[in-house]
Amino acid sequence: MQHHNRQLTKRDFAAVIMAAGQGKRMKDPSRAKVMYELNGKPMIHYVVDLAYDLRASRVILIVGFQRETVLEYVTKSHPDVICAVQEQQLGTGHAVLQAREALEGFTGDVLVLSGDVPLLTKSTMLNLIKHHFSTKAVATILTARVEEPTGYGRIIRHANGSVEKIVEHRDANPEELKVREINSGIYLFDKEKLFDGLSHLTTNNAQHEYYLTDIFEYFSKHHWTVSALVADQPAEIHGINTVEQLEEARRILNLRDAFIEGR
Repeated sequence: MQHHNRQLTKRDFAAVIMAAGQGKRMKDPSRAKVMYELNGKPMIHYVVDLAYDLRASRVILIVGFQRETVLEYVTKSHPDVICAVQEQQLGTGHAVLQAREALEGFTGDVLVLSGDVPLLTKSTMLNLIKHHFSTKAVATILTARVEEPTGYGRIIRHANGSVEKIVEHRDANPEELKVREINSGIYLFDKEKLFDGLSHLTTNNAQHEYYLTDIFEYFSKHHWTVSALVADQPAEIHGINTVEQLEEARRILNLRDAFIEGR
């Protein structure tokens, strides 16, 4: 499998994992969201594991809220992790920017993963990597088609299927709100284009934050190809923001384990 994976990816990629957030809607706001447990392991464990399983050449963890606890756990289980600190939570674009130093000297692609999206599978991520290379994209977005897209960023595609932009729910017009293809927050970027785009972000949006999603409009203006791949199972891309969502993730994980054991 490892040999096949190397052929598939053509070149190295580094993984940047966003783990700086505070679980404001969880039952204990004093605890970092990614440290909530799923079957005895913090959510972050599954995400870091996945990055190594995919054979990322560097794994960079962006930490912020309760960072000592997060680092203490992750560096015990995965001592090779490189840590970068987001002192102020100024948005997803700002979070990825904190990885710049840790990525010095690295050429290739950057996989952006989210510490609160623990159900992603290796097969889906390998498909994303394959899609990225086959479409010669500067960026590829993992998406899902859902019945109820409220609250999620919408994927706006060109007629040829490539991505024009991602519109956050609160910034979307009535036509864009009808779109049922949503952003997972999981991306693969050409490193140089990523940092070029990040340097052009502004806070001109409803949240007054640096949205990583705004980068796609910049790419579009330059006529650089942005691809999107729809995940087979929408449940894989669920971010966990509430105790109810954590319970649902536990149920899905248990069903998955039971299916594997029963095969």
